[in-house]
Amino acid sequence: MELNLSPKFAQKIFEGEGGTYYSWSSSEYELLKEAKVGDGRLVLQPRGFAFPHYSDSNKIGYVLQGSGGVVGMVYPQASQEVVLKLKAGDIIPVPTRAISWWYNDGDSELVVVFLGETSKAYVPGEFTYFLLAGAQGILGGFSTEFNSRAYNLNNEEAEKLAKSQAGELLIKLPDGQKMPQPCKNSTDKMVYNIDAASPDFHVQNAGLLTSLTEKKFPFIGEVGLSAILVKLEGNAMSSPVYTADSSVQVIYVAKGSGRIQVVGINGASVLDTKLKAGHLCVVPRFFVASTIADGEGMEYLSMITATQPLFGDFTGETSVWGALSPQVIQASLNLTPEFEQVFRAKIKKSTILVPPQD
Repeated sequence: MELNLSPKFAQKIFEGEGGTYYSWSSSEYELLKEAKVGDGRLVLQPRGFAFPHYSDSNKIGYVLQGSGGVVGMVYPQASQEVVLKLKAGDIIPVPTRAISWWYNDGDSELVVVFLGETSKAYVPGEFTYFLLAGAQGILGGFSTEFNSRAYNLNNEEAEKLAKSQAGELLIKLPDGQKMPQPCKNSTDKMVYNIDAASPDFHVQNAGLLTSLTEKKFPFIGEVGLSAILVKLEGNAMSSPVYTADSSVQVIYVAKGSGRIQVVGINGASVLDTKLKAGHLCVVPRFFVASTIADGEGMEYLSMITATQPLFGDFTGETSVWGALSPQVIQASLNLTPEFEQVFRAKIKKSTILVPPQD
């Protein structure tokens, strides 16, 4: 089985005065289709507004940049929307069933990357959106007769309702137009700032690793996903690891650059390449991946297609090498007892995040 794991940049799908939407095409990056994952990136200019919509895929949004983000969500059968505040470092789950709109109330760009699973998507490996308003909105697809009867309007009113908004996907609102204000209580329950959270691992001169699972943040269970934020200092390493529960890992590089190696079936090196900011990289289930940052360091967010993922580590306290008996390691690696003891001692002192070599 040959898979092209080479990382890809997103392609521009739409650009307007209000902002830009980018996506990774499953036809260009076929591994998205195979792994049943999808991704997109939204850039909203100040006063940029993305029309209310829903999609065919569960996802998480990770705010890369901005401090004035506002998102509204409406769930089926709900009597009113929930309005949330967003800033850089925030993660917000976006379930399939939720209708959401996005607005930039700040003075600089709001940038959000979306990572999700597409097992029930119309196009495997991609998100399909259903807009409520605008030139591609649902209202415009119905006839005047149907809209007038559904909303108890006369024909003139139904025409006005369906066709007054000619914008597509996202627009820039005029100065002075008011938008709903976020609710702090709801934001605290439905948004999690992973940048500000206490890391699971913090190794001096190496960096930090922060995981986000359903146990820490129950609302992420609504989308069946989890996330890991890795911040590597210059020339530091994230040691080899694999998902032991058949989940898929999707890596988005937020800052910096580095290198990634992935080992797959039959011990084959299936990827050894450069990673840059904006790159997306998919690690198939059970494949082993490791990264090393360049001198400037590297930050990336990994989405995993499980709420409580199970990882297999090759270094650190939970290393599989450390758990195996000495006799098994000696026989498997053809080592002398003396060298096996050296190897085991090194494993005990190792960490998941590795500082630069002296």
